Amino acid sequence: MKYLVILSTLFVIGSLFGWTLEVLFRKVVSQKKWMNPGFLTGPYLPIYGCGVAVLYGISNIPLGIHPQILDVVVKIAVIGASMTIIEFVTGLIFIKACKIKLWDYSDRKGNILGIICPIFSFIWLAVGSLYYFLLNPILVQGITWISANLIYTYFVGAVIGAVVVDFAYSVHLATRLKEFKKLQGLRFEELKRRFKERQQHSADT
Repeated sequence: MKYLVILSTLFVIGSLFGWTLEVLFRKVVSQKKWMNPGFLTGPYLPIYGCGVAVLYGISNIPLGIHPQILDVVVKIAVIGASMTIIEFVTGLIFIKACKIKLWDYSDRKGNILGIICPIFSFIWLAVGSLYYFLLNPILVQGITWISANLIYTYFVGAVIGAVVVDFAYSVHLATRLKEFKKLQGLRFEELKRRFKERQQHSADT
């Protein structure tokens, strides 16, 4: 029960904060506008939730490597590799199963299938390092406190329930989008925009 609470809480924290970071990134750096960055409709990105859970696990598993500095270096390397693997597997699943690109690095040097690229792998390594040195100690204390005050897990359960419902809806939407064969291969936000335009046009006519 304890480990289920920990994993669920990490997933929710990562999903919510990851969505916030992506929204700000797209507004300030990428698209220069406010937009929902994810596959789901709500304010959460499960890929970040999984990432935070993995970061937490790697950061707190004792490797027993000596000297201590080498232990830290190995953990940071594993963190960077894990984040890139999560990104690649997630992107590949959506491309193969739904014919949808949630993101596209095709214009980046050294990219693989437009899903991962060296520059973003380095970014994930840097983010993972910041998490290990700055956020993990705080998160460990927070998770310990939540585990001792289980009433707050109702909020965690409510968010996970919303994610499950949202995922079912979004999969249904993606299935509908696949009916438009000539639109396959576009990024998901562009597919949603064109789908809404078609629905609006049908309603007007």
